[in-house]
Amino acid sequence: MSKQYDEKFKLLIAQQCLRRDASPGEVARQHGLDESIVRQWRDSYQQHGKLGLRRKYTHRSAAFKLTVLESVWRDGLSHRQAAVLFDIRERGAIGRWEQQYHSGGPSALTPKRKGRPPMIRKPPSPPLPPDEERSQEELLEELAYLRAENAYLKKLDALIQEKRAMTRDKKPKPSKD
Repeated sequence: MSKQYDEKFKLLIAQQCLRRDASPGEVARQHGLDESIVRQWRDSYQQHGKLGLRRKYTHRSAAFKLTVLESVWRDGLSHRQAAVLFDIRERGAIGRWEQQYHSGGPSALTPKRKGRPPMIRKPPSPPLPPDEERSQEELLEELAYLRAENAYLKKLDALIQEKRAMTRDKKPKPSKD
C-alpha cells in the first residue's frame, strides 16, 4: 500500500519545485521521494491549486474513462499529463483503464461492484395441488421419485456406518504393560 502524505507536505513540495532554482529530481532526493510523484504534485498544484493536492474519492463512469482514453490517444498525452488535466489522483488508473479497454472494449470500463455479491433468493416453488386433484400418473411419478430418494439416503447411511465401523476396527488397542 502506498504511503499517504498530508496536504501541507504536498503543498511544500510543489512550491519548492515551482521555484526556479529547484528541479523535481533535486526536491525528490532531498525528501526521499520518487521523482514522478513530485512531478505529479507539482503539475496538479499548477493546474488545480491547493484542491489538486487533496485526496479525492470518486467513482468514474465508463463514458468519463473513455473520454480520458480518447484524449490520451488523440492528443498524444502521457498518462501523467492526462491525470493532471482530468484531475485523476489515483496513480496508475489510466493505465489500468487502457488495459481494460484493450482486453474487453468499452464495456470493460463500466465500474464493478466491490465486495461480495448479494444473495439471490430463489422464488418459492409453487405449492403442489392436493392429491385429490392430481392424476394417477402424476402421483405414481412422485412416488417413484420419493422411493428413489429414500433408497439413496438408506445407501448413503449404510456407507457411513460401514466407514465408521472400519475406522473403529483400525484403531490400535491400548497395550497393558
